[in-house]
Amino acid sequence: MKIIKICVLSLCLVSCSLQKKIDKAATRDLIKDKSLAAAHVGICIYEPSANKYWYNYQADKYFVPASNTKLFTLYAGMKFLGDSIDGIHYQETKDAIYLQPTGDPTFLHPDFLNQPVVKWLQQTAKKVYITDSNWQEKPLGYGWAWDDYSSYYMAERSPLPVYGNVIKWTQLRQQGASSAEDNIVYSEPEVDWKVKFNPARTSAFNVIRRRDENVFEISQGKEILKVVEVPFYTKGVTSALELLKDTLQKEVTVAETLPSGNWQVKKSQPTDSMFRAMIHTSDNFMAEQTLLMVANKQLGVMNDGRVIDTLLNSVYKDLPQNPTWVDGSGLSRYNLFTPQDFVWLLSKMKNEFSWQRISTILPTGNTGTLKGYYKTLSNNLYAKTGTLAGQIALSGYFTTRSNKQLVFSILINNHHAANVDVRKAIEKFLLEVYERY
Repeated sequence: MKIIKICVLSLCLVSCSLQKKIDKAATRDLIKDKSLAAAHVGICIYEPSANKYWYNYQADKYFVPASNTKLFTLYAGMKFLGDSIDGIHYQETKDAIYLQPTGDPTFLHPDFLNQPVVKWLQQTAKKVYITDSNWQEKPLGYGWAWDDYSSYYMAERSPLPVYGNVIKWTQLRQQGASSAEDNIVYSEPEVDWKVKFNPARTSAFNVIRRRDENVFEISQGKEILKVVEVPFYTKGVTSALELLKDTLQKEVTVAETLPSGNWQVKKSQPTDSMFRAMIHTSDNFMAEQTLLMVANKQLGVMNDGRVIDTLLNSVYKDLPQNPTWVDGSGLSRYNLFTPQDFVWLLSKMKNEFSWQRISTILPTGNTGTLKGYYKTLSNNLYAKTGTLAGQIALSGYFTTRSNKQLVFSILINNHHAANVDVRKAIEKFLLEVYERY
């Protein structure tokens, strides 16, 4: 009994010593760093194999996690969407094909060259009809910044996304051209919507869209080559069908009635190829559509609120703290999670999915949104970043020099420093943990 007590005491002393050492580094590098003097900081470091926390600092407090929210969307997608995406649901009769969209964000997306659903629709000689009766959502999320509607990172959600729900505008100035009159301006895809050119010349090429209508105003700039992506107004499936007419070389008509049979599935892309693109570039649009695809798969309708409630009461019911979760991407500042929530989620993910799959989807040092950071930790750190004005987040997996495998989450809110200074402070802290432990 005496030996057991001594062993337990020794373990406690080691654990306390470890926490004190990490606390010293965290205080110096993060909590008391001048760039974070007025900020709120939350840190959680956990060792799954030992089932113990190495360090908690405000780890049970709530923070706006920005794009770290995508990790909850990612898990749901990995859990429920299978190994390939449902590109479209369809029923086929003797004379017609009836479509029901699934929310697939890769449909005609320029990053996905193989388009099996498009090829199939191009090849059919039958009439094509569509219904969006399973769409029960709004184009913009709860708590999104309404005046960012024309910004590339806030493409609308829709039942039938096409081209990433953005129009790519390009200005090309021919060599030797002396004025903006010699500029070539074109869009991908081509559009028949209203386009107005601003007569005033500006230094930078820019395109804005009027709110709630597809009218684009173009200001030509002095650049030799400039590309601007602008979300289009989706109007359910209406805008998508207008763009599809030229692509498919046929009309797709909204169905007034539907056949009574069961829906079949036409697959599109390997699911993980979309997840990798979504996480490596922190693509808000893909994240939003992923959550809607999970809703459609689980509930038969595309609705964020319903699927979030379903997930929180099922696969996420054992979270350490109950979050406020409102969208798939993290664009909303109404999202509130704790560092311990992310550590729990990442531990669950590692228990349920292969490491090869996880490490393919998440970026490692100096790749994806970690480009320029953690160059010496390539293959030792895999993590998801998060950024909103005043908010920085980083959550992921971490292997120390002594081969300790850790799960961590660092959430920082209400800072007034440059984002790069905050990211460097986090990097300095994690590098010290890597070297010392």
